Amino acid sequence: MKKNIVILGASGSIGTQAIDVIEKHSDEFNLIGFTVGKNIDFAIQVIEKLKPQIVSVQNESDVKRLTHYDIQVVHGREGLIEVATLPESDIVLNSLLGSVGLEPTLKAIESGKDIALANKETLVVAGELVMSHAQKYNVNILPVDSEHAAIFQCLNGESIDKVKKVIITASGGSFRDLKREELQNVTVEDALNHPNWSMGQKITIDSATMMNKGFEVIEAKWLFDLEVDQIETILHKESIIHSMVEFVDTSVMAQLGTPDMRMPIQYAFTYPTRIKHQAPSLNLAEIAQLHFQPMDFNRYQCLKFAYDAIRIGGTMPVVLNAVNEVAVAKFLNKEIRFLDIERLIDEEMKAHSVIQHPTLEQILEIDRYYKTKNYEVKI
Repeated sequence: MKKNIVILGASGSIGTQAIDVIEKHSDEFNLIGFTVGKNIDFAIQVIEKLKPQIVSVQNESDVKRLTHYDIQVVHGREGLIEVATLPESDIVLNSLLGSVGLEPTLKAIESGKDIALANKETLVVAGELVMSHAQKYNVNILPVDSEHAAIFQCLNGESIDKVKKVIITASGGSFRDLKREELQNVTVEDALNHPNWSMGQKITIDSATMMNKGFEVIEAKWLFDLEVDQIETILHKESIIHSMVEFVDTSVMAQLGTPDMRMPIQYAFTYPTRIKHQAPSLNLAEIAQLHFQPMDFNRYQCLKFAYDAIRIGGTMPVVLNAVNEVAVAKFLNKEIRFLDIERLIDEEMKAHSVIQHPTLEQILEIDRYYKTKNYEVKI
């Protein structure tokens, strides 16, 4: 029987690759619903090719552009939730950008849907809430990030209490070969030129600052019920080893693969089984060498901020995420310099009064506050 898939954020990098997986395996998967925000032209392409039953757009004014198709069209926050909780779906892929993905994820969990999670912010800002919700409603949270998918696979059949540590690899991003003093005047165009991965703009900047890796540390803590000191990060330029797990007997298991996000997407869709992936196999003889370097927290201060935030806990990761989102947008708009991203985050984290064990309402209120605040900008 085919699995019925819902995609939240279908027009983004992960969403489009997920659609590619569904198209290539039409005997295995049905796309029955998706959301697109404002990208109506893309929505039309998907509707015509895959004929889902429902689509959600961001603005009510865009609904009429899709009404002549044989499909239910919804919009806004309510539309997101309606698609996320579609009764016929088997699995919901959350590939939305930002904390907008949190509420639909919680509603999907309450509806008994397994979650393929590619939206980092959901666990960064509300990991305790989301994982307790998943346990309560007995649903799987299936990681789609290549690093967490790797850890997830290494842990199959293993006991979490036998894990000594997990080792998350990092490419180092666009500026991995630059010294810190060389970062002062780097451009947006330079930052968007990632050496290994093809990703959206925001996540590519997060990779350059290493905030992306910081988010992954926070996610790993919640996904795998780890202590912060059990999560190590290491530079690995080739992005071939996606992550490793060291067990208490010092045995280390690693998951390797080419830099291709379709593999972890497909594995989340097929879990607990596997199907053929239509892509070139990894050729280690051709690669010849793999390189590793210890992480420099002075060089990558955003990664240090993430470790600090999860150690402090409570609402501090909410601040980390919200201020980072604003700062990255300002950098992309050329309103601030690259290193100002760190400055803004550092200032706001130092000034924040933490609330431990926050409710969803408190999380969303703090998130809104920091995303609408008037920040001091120094060019």
